[in-house]
Amino acid sequence: MAELEVALTQDFGGFALNVAFEAPSGVTALFGPSGAGKTTIVNAVAGLTVPQQGRVTARGTLLLDTAAGVNLPPRRRRVGYVFQEPRLFPHLSVRTNLLYGAHFAPKGAEGPSFDRVVEMLGIGALLTRRPGALSGGEKARVSIGRALLAKPRLLLMDEPLAALDAARREEILPFLEGLRDAGLPVLYVSHAIAEVARLAQTLVLIEGGRLRAAGPASEILADPALAPLLGGGEAGTILAARIAEIAPDGLIRLETGAGPVWVSEAPGGPGAALRLRIHASDVILSRTRPEGLSALNILQGTVTRIENEPNGRAFVQLKLGEEALLARLTQRSVAALGLAPGVAAHAILKTVAVSRDDLGGA
Repeated sequence: MAELEVALTQDFGGFALNVAFEAPSGVTALFGPSGAGKTTIVNAVAGLTVPQQGRVTARGTLLLDTAAGVNLPPRRRRVGYVFQEPRLFPHLSVRTNLLYGAHFAPKGAEGPSFDRVVEMLGIGALLTRRPGALSGGEKARVSIGRALLAKPRLLLMDEPLAALDAARREEILPFLEGLRDAGLPVLYVSHAIAEVARLAQTLVLIEGGRLRAAGPASEILADPALAPLLGGGEAGTILAARIAEIAPDGLIRLETGAGPVWVSEAPGGPGAALRLRIHASDVILSRTRPEGLSALNILQGTVTRIENEPNGRAFVQLKLGEEALLARLTQRSVAALGLAPGVAAHAILKTVAVSRDDLGGA
């Protein structure tokens, strides 16, 4: 069931936006290069700009319909907006900044309580501080909390981690995973494919103001025709995984729909559900099961699609049980192996190639 419906048309002269997509609850990532129109879309959803033609609904409520003359002002849309910069009030404490968000929550509106937001974001120790005494990651968490306490029907996040270093991003990502699983629709703008792979359930790919693809993130990320737009060398696949075993030597066995995968570290204990990202450039293919290799992860599958790139490389999609996997090879290797749709192949992945950054909560 669609929790968010967006259809927008706007001609800016040198740039035209024309997109339409639907999304369920959870995180929907708007992904594309700078200038693709991502921020223009979220600003129109928030009511900060009005398109020439458009229709937006969130959780069954009509926010905009230019054909019918409906255009709710931003304050009535109940849309929380988390900007790239936290935009906290510097003269107010963290507690007061949070309560400012709660001031806009309608009476009787569903949403997390003050205590629940503080607990979920881990900001209890910060309540008496002012923004000037907070780190970048702490400010980001307070900004998210303020938006949540307004009890919005939809949360917009415009590259909220772009200004943070790697350590601060890793600090925030687990909280965003928890937010994703809370059921609130989130429209998340990013040009970092690692964030999208870790967080998004739905992916909307935008290029030059046009919709290139929209659907479940696992399907879009495994599409070899779209891989060049998803970062080329950074392209990869998401596998749903569960921690099955922690071996005596410290290695961790994950069960996936593609088969068992061994990793050196993972968040959580046995039974924990995870999202595992496998980089296409870290996958080696073999027509026969290799012997005498140090690699522990060898998964058997069948080639389903091959898409060539202009630079002499190619993306090869394999069907591995219930999952699809991408491998990025040279076209020479594809020809030498005789790879083609329907051909059986083995995917080889080094254990160390799967880093902690590629594992997130599911």
